Amino acid sequence: MAKLTNTEAAIEAILFALGVSVEIRQLCAALEMNESEVIQNFESLKEKYDNDNRGIQIIKLGDCVQMCTRTEYYDKLIRVCKTPKKQVLTDAILETLSIIAYKQPITKSEIEHIRGVSSDYIVNKLVEFGLVYEAGKLDAPGRPAQFATTEEFLRRFGIESKESLPRLDSDLEAEIVHEVEEETGWKFGFESEAIGTSEDK
Repeated sequence: MAKLTNTEAAIEAILFALGVSVEIRQLCAALEMNESEVIQNFESLKEKYDNDNRGIQIIKLGDCVQMCTRTEYYDKLIRVCKTPKKQVLTDAILETLSIIAYKQPITKSEIEHIRGVSSDYIVNKLVEFGLVYEAGKLDAPGRPAQFATTEEFLRRFGIESKESLPRLDSDLEAEIVHEVEEETGWKFGFESEAIGTSEDK
């Protein structure tokens, strides 16, 4: 591996010691550097790890960075885990997750309007998997919970931030919205946004 600078080594030490995501502002405080300097050193460290084909990678998650194992070695890792748990993401779970990812924050009733079926169990499962969390309450009668994706979601799917989610072609997006509105009888009013469903219902 290419030799690290003192700053890169310091970032590596912090990320390794904490083992969780660290906010860039925290690194700025620890290293006594401004944000652009920290990001420049982080990117250089990340590139060195990538070029050296190591089992560890440095990733960016929104305003945070983290050191973690590469996903391609998961099958090796679970062999040494005492109680390995494989989370099965079914088509229904992925469909619900995509709706939450593109429309967050969103309530269960809004999800069910889009999917056309009860989604209580699936949303709870996504929370259990750590991919979704309760992000607050909607200011409406009953104060229903709103759900959004977690940092674990970004890690699992290799996405830097929710703004990095792939966008649908505008014509395809409008077609999907129209078909869902026709079937549910519910006007969404977000023609300019992608809904991210995996299949039309």
